[in-house]
Amino acid sequence: MIVAVLSATGMHWMVLQSVAWTTMLVENLQTEPLDEAIVCTFDGKHPCCLCKQIAKAKQTEKKSDVQMELRRLDFSYSNPEFALCPPSDFYELRAANESALLILHAPAVPPPKLVLG
Repeated sequence: MIVAVLSATGMHWMVLQSVAWTTMLVENLQTEPLDEAIVCTFDGKHPCCLCKQIAKAKQTEKKSDVQMELRRLDFSYSNPEFALCPPSDFYELRAANESALLILHAPAVPPPKLVLG
């Protein structure tokens, strides 16, 4: 999915161009100092064969793009109708009251002795 999105947005050209620039910079560093190699690589006056092929492919790709016709989408709107109907049978369920059961049972007299083992 990531590859499809990157391809649709043209990122593959950016990756190829980065490879071309890196290759050009390495080749220029073998014969020139760093500052001159950087200028020669990125000035656009000295493209390598890969840069030329990328530019040519970009131009042919732009020519083959088809204009998409945008159409207006019409949605019909209908008022929602709600009908609230009460249930036919209704039962009230009460929660068990456990605190009342605790009051009915008296505490053990005398209190239990602690058994030490």
